[in-house]
Amino acid sequence: MSTDAIVLLKADHKQIRSLFREFSKAGDGATATKGRLVQQILELLTAHTYIENEVMYPRVRALLPELEDDVLESYEEHHVADVLCAELAAMSATDERFSAKTTVLIENVLHHMDEEENDWFPKVRESLGRKQLQEIGASMAALKKSAPRHPAQPSALKKTIDAVLD
Repeated sequence: MSTDAIVLLKADHKQIRSLFREFSKAGDGATATKGRLVQQILELLTAHTYIENEVMYPRVRALLPELEDDVLESYEEHHVADVLCAELAAMSATDERFSAKTTVLIENVLHHMDEEENDWFPKVRESLGRKQLQEIGASMAALKKSAPRHPAQPSALKKTIDAVLD
């Protein structure tokens, strides 16, 4: 598999979208199925946002200062997703707000992924060479092996993001 950072992130997006579709197709009475799918979604999103926050965003921010506003917006979009993930992780699939909260998470993450793929990734690919994207991707792939798979408390995550931005 390619170590190109954008290729790796798009592969994650594809997996996440697939789980989102499964969740959306599950019926109202499919509580156990929805609970299982949400656990998978939380695991994938947690690892994905972690490698982006720890590797991709800081590297792009350092190499391409003109994209700083895009990076800052992405951090904030991740923060919103992380809060929703942490809340979902603490809920039961039988909670009356579980499906509604998952739907809000899906809508937010789909917006974020579409924005990355259609706007941000092309700018990054145009500005960085293949070698730089492969180096960033290799760092992300290595970090992903030890990345958290369960949502952190939002306040702890915010401290991590604030430390990266300072």
